[in-house]
Amino acid sequence: MDFTSFLTSLGTSFFIFVVLMLLFTWLSRKPGNSFVYYPNRILKGLDPWEGGSRSRNPCAWIREALSSSEQDVINMSGVDAAVYFVFLSTALAILVLSGLVLLPVLLPVAATDDNVKMQKVKGNSSISFSEIDKLLMGNVKGGSPRLWAFLIATYWVSLVTYFFLWKAYAHVSGMRANALMSPELKPEQFAVLVRDIPHVPEGQTRKEQVDSYFKSIYPETFYRSMVVTNNKQVNKIYKELEGYKKKHAHAEAVYNESKKTGKPEGLRPTIRTGPLGIVGRKVDSIEHYNEKIKELIQKLEAEQKVTLREKQQPCAFAFFTNRVTAASAAQSLHAQMVDTWTVMEAPEPRQIIWSNLKIKLFQRIIRQYVVCFIVALTILFYMIPIGFISALTTLDNLKKLLPFLKPIVNIVSVKTVLEAYLPQIALIVFLALLPKLLLALSKAEGIPSVGHAVRATSGKYFYFTILNVFIGVTLGGTLFETFKSIENEPNSIVSLLASSLPGNATFFLTFVALKFFVGYGLELSRIVPLIIFHLKKKYLCKTEAELKEAWFPGDFGYATRIPGDMLVLTIVLCYSVIAPLIIPFGVVYFGLGWLVLRNQALKVYAPSYETYGRMWPHIHTRVIAALILYQVTMFGYFGVKKFSFSTLLLIPLPIVSLLFAFVCQKKFYRSFSDTALEVACRELKEIPNMERIYRSFIPPSLSSEKADDDHFEDALSQVSRVGSFA
Repeated sequence: MDFTSFLTSLGTSFFIFVVLMLLFTWLSRKPGNSFVYYPNRILKGLDPWEGGSRSRNPCAWIREALSSSEQDVINMSGVDAAVYFVFLSTALAILVLSGLVLLPVLLPVAATDDNVKMQKVKGNSSISFSEIDKLLMGNVKGGSPRLWAFLIATYWVSLVTYFFLWKAYAHVSGMRANALMSPELKPEQFAVLVRDIPHVPEGQTRKEQVDSYFKSIYPETFYRSMVVTNNKQVNKIYKELEGYKKKHAHAEAVYNESKKTGKPEGLRPTIRTGPLGIVGRKVDSIEHYNEKIKELIQKLEAEQKVTLREKQQPCAFAFFTNRVTAASAAQSLHAQMVDTWTVMEAPEPRQIIWSNLKIKLFQRIIRQYVVCFIVALTILFYMIPIGFISALTTLDNLKKLLPFLKPIVNIVSVKTVLEAYLPQIALIVFLALLPKLLLALSKAEGIPSVGHAVRATSGKYFYFTILNVFIGVTLGGTLFETFKSIENEPNSIVSLLASSLPGNATFFLTFVALKFFVGYGLELSRIVPLIIFHLKKKYLCKTEAELKEAWFPGDFGYATRIPGDMLVLTIVLCYSVIAPLIIPFGVVYFGLGWLVLRNQALKVYAPSYETYGRMWPHIHTRVIAALILYQVTMFGYFGVKKFSFSTLLLIPLPIVSLLFAFVCQKKFYRSFSDTALEVACRELKEIPNMERIYRSFIPPSLSSEKADDDHFEDALSQVSRVGSFA
């Protein structure tokens, strides 16, 4: 990409962001759009425009975001959101402090050398150059004393990263402890998840087996147990029943609306009883849905009894009367054999993956290895098409493959736009196809909670993006550009790959700019959700429940958001010394992201679960992985530059990074995997209602609509003592 195309890309991206920000300012002031721009505030019963959100100033939202505190974020979006902002601010601090040294030192050192000019004089046609290349490390001659500045800069970036990561880990650890010490009652703090329960002894029920086991160990504090059941069939009936209830409410709303717009008696809606409601006998919709609801309620009640009595699984929840005992039980070895009576902290009731609880220990281990193998294959097979995309979306290759495009592509304005955006858009679209597959694979491992599955998905997606986007694009572009040279001199492949690293800097500069200007512009303006909401509201929504479903915002989507940010951080770190110009782009990405997403956390997104910052150790590990990749990249590039001191001086850096990660894990990680007893012992502001805590774990499909019906407990206590469901 030449300098003109680069400036065109940057200018166009900035213009799009300004337009989208002005659209946000205009649209967010309209009362009819409040459900799209302030759903989190509405869900919490707050005034959407409190605090000047209706101001005509297009930068008012920036002032609100900057004036908000960490506690404001926790109150509106939870601890996980606050931890995410710690990550953004940490990345921003690393890049700002690194840039303050690297930009004024390295840019003049590179710009005043003439390696690029010498390469042109020598007629090296296998490598293309632009004006930007004169500001990169590639413009410094091999073996030059100027490389000392770049070597010292490599150490500086590493030391800055260590400092801010340590500071952030300590801060998040304290934040998590404060949240868990809160006097607010959290049901999961009084329960543990028990898996791998052995066969039921003869003469006992599963519930009696669990109760007697924990009663013997915790005689004073054990409350009761809840045996997990196979809810597949009852969930299916419950889902069908809820669907007919929504349809019935919709039909009632249509009927009531017809009374206002037509005849006073109204027009009762009808439906056909055949497939998809388009064939078969025409019947009254309201009466038809009423009949279906009555029929399914009876069916559900019968299936609930069958499920509770005959479909019990070798897993349960055990409840305790205080938090300290539950925390202690979750981190203790209960059985001599580790594959029986496996006890762990209970997840939040809303994030339990019920179908995974029954999976045995060794099955979970085997599943993890199988999933790792599948993910490895996915990464390898995705690397091939991404490599082709990075190479084939260059204009020269497109002209060769599609000759009929030459007249269009040769137009200056078209050529400039295509060079600026085509490869980046192709890459972003290609990556959008992957997350659901990785989430399904994570759940297939036997993970018990949604939060854990999201963390596992985030890890898989991070390593995928690093191997396929960062390394894949770099190698793919380099191999295609220098294919003839490699064909003539196969032994030169390593030197060609390393020497072409700066050549990909402009691609990644544009990639980062596109993500922060266009990506955050769309995030702030919420144009797509706005259009979808108004279409649904006008043509589909007739009830309040349907309207709420149309505007409900969802959560931050950490499974893909964090890996996307980590990809940018990895790119900026790896090119921070090779191409210091990328640092301001990284600063803008994380700075603008902090502002835009702060606004979204306070007003838009509603958390679907809470893990109290358990994602931070995983974020920390991946930042260290990115740092090690940066250090290895610099080691290789200094080798290409024939700088004799690099081998001796750069080898310690990856070792120090691994030691740093080890120390952090030993000091901090245990408090994230388990709850410290000094944290759990803090007093609550009210005496816990154990029955309410117990019932919060009952799945909706097994809950009775009758307030005085205790059939859940009755069914469990009346199970046959034969032990046939072990």
